[in-house]
Amino acid sequence: MIDRDGYRPNVGIVLCNWKNKVFWGKRVREHAWQFPQGGIKHGETPEAAMYRELLEEVGLAQQHVWVLGRTRDWLRYEVPDRLLRREWRGHYRGQKQIWFLLRLVGRDCDVSLRASSKPEFDAWRWSDYWMPMDAVIEFKREVYQRALEELAPYLSRRPKGGARGRRGESSETTGALEPG
Repeated sequence: MIDRDGYRPNVGIVLCNWKNKVFWGKRVREHAWQFPQGGIKHGETPEAAMYRELLEEVGLAQQHVWVLGRTRDWLRYEVPDRLLRREWRGHYRGQKQIWFLLRLVGRDCDVSLRASSKPEFDAWRWSDYWMPMDAVIEFKREVYQRALEELAPYLSRRPKGGARGRRGESSETTGALEPG
């Protein structure tokens, strides 16, 4: 599903632990590290796509995470022509993404990179939130930087109504967020 401007709707996931370290996955048979991300299917909400991608790529279910925040608007990046399939050139420009910041409330051992029949990652690690952007493929760096900047204020927040809140529920479900 590509919009009229040539962008494919997509979600990006910044998964953090209690130390505010973020999950980085190493793409299968590549030396590229990235955050989990994936396309939004026709009729699917960004939040539903996020939970589906989280399960497919990282093996985590809704009960393993809290949604701390999301980007307000779409963040876009263009894929360089040299990386596009020939049949996509002139029609497909790149991806537009809604980014989610999640807190892992499960355990590290809940992560399963083999949850789907076509794994995206063959290794993972916890990294500093502000890890150097040179580890990110060049054409995605600006979007990663913008997403991290917009989501950073949510790191110190907790769901209203209790120190722990409820697992797997977005801020829209649990109420407004308050400073931590």
